[in-house]
Amino acid sequence: MYYVYSLKCKDGFYVGCTDNLKDRLGRHQKGNVPATANRLPTELDFYFAIKNKYKAFEFEKYLKSGSGRAFIKKHLT
Repeated sequence: MYYVYSLKCKDGFYVGCTDNLKDRLGRHQKGNVPATANRLPTELDFYFAIKNKYKAFEFEKYLKSGSGRAFIKKHLT
């Protein structure tokens, strides 16, 4: 499985994709991910489990777009 996830950070949100959600969340919380190291603390907001790697990364890319951010705001927060 591949996981597309969103974290609440001190200054907003972060969207990412991984095949090991538990490990990735731990690395975010320890400050080992450059994109969120200066945005701690982080908290898991939501995630989607997707079987197909390419569809998961496409969905992550969509969620990072303007319309994807609007989708998150309207349906998931």
